[in-house]
Amino acid sequence: QVQLVESGGGLVQAGDSLRLSCVASGRTFGSMGWFRQAPGKERGFLAAISWAGGSPVYAYSGKGRFTISRDNAKNAVHLQIDNLEPEDTATYICAGRSATVISRARTQYTHWGQGTQVTVSS
Repeated sequence: QVQLVESGGGLVQAGDSLRLSCVASGRTFGSMGWFRQAPGKERGFLAAISWAGGSPVYAYSGKGRFTISRDNAKNAVHLQIDNLEPEDTATYICAGRSATVISRARTQYTHWGQGTQVTVSS
């Protein structure tokens, strides 16, 4: 069974940093990305990276606080979040797709994890 399992979330204070991880099992993906969703809001794209090389892609509204990276040996993708803000509170979800070209659209991803909760308090 193909699985994507996120970890690294938790309850943090504003200004803290977190490093989220997502390990894929059962298959490898051409590209993987991170999305987040807060209650009552749409699932939004954060970042994506290709296993075929090239530069990662970040959300147009990126504030320079997110860094995505990959670990080929572990078939994993990570998301470093610096200077967390209360508005970052959400469920962070990783996704994978076969194509190596990066997509910002959630509809283009075929496999999703369950998400890891990030809660940022003031």
